[in-house]
Amino acid sequence: MATVQKTESALLKKVWDIANVLSAAGVGFTDYITQLTYILFLKMDDEKETMGLPSYLPDGCKWKDLSSLSGTDLVEKYEKILRELSLCDGLIGTIFTKATNKIYRPVMLKKVIDMVAEDNWYMMEGDLKGAIYEKILEKNGQDKKSGAGQYFTPRALISAIVDVVDPKITETVGDPCCGTAGFLLAAYEHMRTQSRDIEKQKFLKNNALFGADNTDLVVTLASMNLYLHDIGVNESPIVYQDSLIDKSDKMYQVVMTNPPFGTRPQGSVDVSANRPEFIKTSDNQVNFLQHIMSIVKTGGRVGVVMPDSILTDGDSTKKVRDKLLKDYNLHTILRLPTGIFYANGVKTNVLFFEKGGPTKDIWVYDYRTGVKHTMATKPMTRADLQEFVDCFCSGHTQDRKETYNAETNPNGRWRRFTEEEVKAREDLNFKWLDFTEEDDRSVADILDEMQEEADGINAAVAQLKELLGGIEL
Repeated sequence: MATVQKTESALLKKVWDIANVLSAAGVGFTDYITQLTYILFLKMDDEKETMGLPSYLPDGCKWKDLSSLSGTDLVEKYEKILRELSLCDGLIGTIFTKATNKIYRPVMLKKVIDMVAEDNWYMMEGDLKGAIYEKILEKNGQDKKSGAGQYFTPRALISAIVDVVDPKITETVGDPCCGTAGFLLAAYEHMRTQSRDIEKQKFLKNNALFGADNTDLVVTLASMNLYLHDIGVNESPIVYQDSLIDKSDKMYQVVMTNPPFGTRPQGSVDVSANRPEFIKTSDNQVNFLQHIMSIVKTGGRVGVVMPDSILTDGDSTKKVRDKLLKDYNLHTILRLPTGIFYANGVKTNVLFFEKGGPTKDIWVYDYRTGVKHTMATKPMTRADLQEFVDCFCSGHTQDRKETYNAETNPNGRWRRFTEEEVKAREDLNFKWLDFTEEDDRSVADILDEMQEEADGINAAVAQLKELLGGIEL
């Protein structure tokens, strides 16, 4: 076991070292990880061929066509390979979706290729190479300058959601805005130990999972993430699409996701034009909630991260909320603290509901009031959510018991709101805890939070300048 850890840490150090060199040369971490993904796939395909296994790459687009080159010849050949592979079908076309070169200096590109050449990646144990790639993606998600945090949901939260939704090995699992496939991978790990039956395992690897995203680099990272865990080896479960205008009839028994919040970007196709059955709104989260409600099968289960506005806003949001309560059983809400996502200050919840009957009682776990986390100094861990998982009683919800008691424990975090109480409310923003909150942060904690907020503002300004064509603001 020690050798595996040493190998993992050594490879990660190599990845970080090259990232630091490229960063100094102006190549962002996200661009580096994307290029590393392309090159890594070429290398593994070559390793397969040397073992006598078939290559899926067309002639002229292989590792051997690239690895011996240098200078401008290397850059030109690499860019040609990316163009050709982006036009392929199946797994290759998905991984190389809209692939372009971002490492323009030949010496830097050569450095990445030489790094990958030093190790045998295909023969590496699936759990090891998958773990390495997951750590790369996690590092990328925490890189404030790249803005990649918008794609990254904390793994501790994903793990808790998967544990309570409890997908079964014979079920289908969908994530319509999958990011780097964190939910799908966690679902796979949860399901694969449930049976050794060959047909069930085959179904799990090839047919059970589905993910979509409308950002090309994210589709690449998600597809590679699953491929390195030996999932979807021939055809990636990930597709490049805008789920909000997708009119396919695919439905799933389990949906778990963390959709983007805010308003739909300018220039995007109008959702209501393609989905006339939706209650019209420009809010991403409201449209995604409607989409999720439309793709879960009767009897199916959902765990979705949503902002407070879903629970409190009026007009179109309230109409969707009323539909949710009428046609779906919103049985559980997990209130989350701020500081667990890249976007600081956003108040979120996880909504757990089932399709096939109206909402009656709603159970609420308040993991927000009196809770403080920061991504830098005090990240949320899986252990922090264990009490919620225990209270949820997945598979035996009839055994749920409140920890809240008006007289003996008014600050219990787990409370049931009856059907009558729910119907009497205008919103679903349940609050009852009354902790006297003292600011117990150290000076270092406060400075870290201030730096996170400043970095977020700087990144937003940089993106705005880029959109405005470099105009000085």
